[in-house]
Amino acid sequence: MKVLVIGGGGREHAIIWSLKQSPEVTEIVAAPGNGGIAALARCSPVDTNNLHQMVNLAAIERPDLTVVGPEVPLALGLVDELQKRKLRVFGPTRDAAQLESSKAFAKAFMQRHQIPTAEHALCTTLDDVRTQLARFTVPVVVKASGLAAGKGVVICNTHLEAERTAAEMFSGVLLGTAETEVVLEEFLTGEEVSFFALCDGRRAIPIAAAQDHKRVGEGDAGPNTGGMGAYSTDGLLTPAMRQWITHNIAQKTVEGMASERTPFKGILFIGLMMTPRGPMVLEFNTRWGDPETEAIVLRLETPILDLFNATIDQTADSLVVRLKPGASATVIAASGGYPGKYASGKLITGLEPNEAQNEADKEDVVIFHAGTALKDGNLVTAGGRVLAVSAAADDLRTALDRIYTRMATISFEGMHYRRDIGWRALK
Repeated sequence: MKVLVIGGGGREHAIIWSLKQSPEVTEIVAAPGNGGIAALARCSPVDTNNLHQMVNLAAIERPDLTVVGPEVPLALGLVDELQKRKLRVFGPTRDAAQLESSKAFAKAFMQRHQIPTAEHALCTTLDDVRTQLARFTVPVVVKASGLAAGKGVVICNTHLEAERTAAEMFSGVLLGTAETEVVLEEFLTGEEVSFFALCDGRRAIPIAAAQDHKRVGEGDAGPNTGGMGAYSTDGLLTPAMRQWITHNIAQKTVEGMASERTPFKGILFIGLMMTPRGPMVLEFNTRWGDPETEAIVLRLETPILDLFNATIDQTADSLVVRLKPGASATVIAASGGYPGKYASGKLITGLEPNEAQNEADKEDVVIFHAGTALKDGNLVTAGGRVLAVSAAADDLRTALDRIYTRMATISFEGMHYRRDIGWRALK
């Protein structure tokens, strides 16, 4: 079967790597792909912000399955357009993807369906912000309602800082595009956990938990990024807590969306804060996480193709998601200056030009390309997050040791990475 994968980052490389393990998959087209994905798939240069280009490619390729990786194509309604053309596609519709594309929608939805989350206020003007801030003690969280590539959340230590941050979101200074809605939110304390569930419109089936590292600096210092690394272990959640989250958050979300005639089919990525009051939803994402996926696929024993088919065919009830015991992790090698301005086109050494380790044993280090390109036969940087160096092992320490040993052999100008991924689990 031919599979079209939309996207060109580390998450999509990991999905394609996992799809290649399925003998039914005979051809993969990646749009747009990257320098590492090119070793596993035929890459087609489309703009994932351009709905017409993506739909046109699918109409030409007529894939047996399309997998949508990033959030922007989902928010644009790519799934809706492909479904109109009778193509099998994995991912939620535009309306269902509002759980991620609009924090205002998600917050109101959680209120309607009694899903635990932080106290909040929706503001559409700076005057609203000034009025509503009186309800919140500091620190207070200011969130862009729309998509912000993981960078639209700012923790403010004073009301004045919160007002200034909101003003910069409304004006477009902070994120590059002007927000029409900003969410003020109660600051929650506890451990953050990412929880992934497979949803077929009727049922939510747990897949795995992981912990992301958003801040650019070690010890969780510095500004937020799209994610500097992640790990997944059995010990992140007890079986009882995993069951509670599945029943009280994931399943309630699926049932709530179905009751509102916007059935949710795809991956529900629940960002949780494990507070003294219990798990609280920080945010929903409506696709696989990045960089969590790069770690999780190394533990996934159930073929990823089975997950996609169960969602589309609404047979999640009959699916058992099996994970390899132990731990896995991924560490991001980033461009100099990231998450701010950075230069691309830097030569990457320590890798073969198309290194992707298609047939690698899952015990070994696997290098997923997040932002690379091929130029004159050489691999060069082409993004803020460049490589996701990943490994699985019997325990987290061993997996991370393998990763950091491999990272020491890789180099490009300005390369930086966190050396403390997994520190909470290892302390």
